[in-house]
Amino acid sequence: MSYAETDLLPISALQHLLFCPRQCALIHNEQLWADNHLTAQGQVLHERAHTPKHESRPGVRITRSLYLSSRVLGLRGIADIIEFHRDGTIIPVEYKRGKPKSNDCDRIQLCAQAMCLEEMRQSTIPAGALYYGQRRRRTEVVFDDSLRARTTEAARELHQLIRSRRTPAAVREPKCDACSLIDLCLPDALAHQSDTTSWFVRRLQASLKSQI
Repeated sequence: MSYAETDLLPISALQHLLFCPRQCALIHNEQLWADNHLTAQGQVLHERAHTPKHESRPGVRITRSLYLSSRVLGLRGIADIIEFHRDGTIIPVEYKRGKPKSNDCDRIQLCAQAMCLEEMRQSTIPAGALYYGQRRRRTEVVFDDSLRARTTEAARELHQLIRSRRTPAAVREPKCDACSLIDLCLPDALAHQSDTTSWFVRRLQASLKSQI
């Protein structure tokens, strides 16, 4: 399958999807957004990563803010840093605030960048790196078959969610406290609404049984 240029979705939406499908739908289906101190820190880190545009060091050319796309995955985006080494090695580097996460969302986002670049350049990129602002050092990410399969599946799920125009119901979890959209998502209010609906259904069922 090959996606049309107009159907390409942001690579960054993969991370939104993997963090929380409802957050992804609020941003990309309902066009909602809000900042908090965590997103502000991330923006500052990315602005630093994107300057200057190009740089050369012994044996390596560094390109920042490079546009990437894949018709196979149906994704497009901007890479923070791509290193082109003299021996032909290409290394994408993605900047992140904080520290490595317990799930695969950062690794899948980086792998998607690599797969876009491979398609554009007809080349193979075996590994990349994530730079975390809190640790101030790189973490290597190997793009093995397992990670590539999870990335392909995440891209498929993303297109499915966007096509559906559906926003999943809110589920209150500890991670909601770090989400900048919590005041728009309202997971606590909707949880109470769910309780109220369940109570109404139970009362209605009890009433119907009493009339039989």
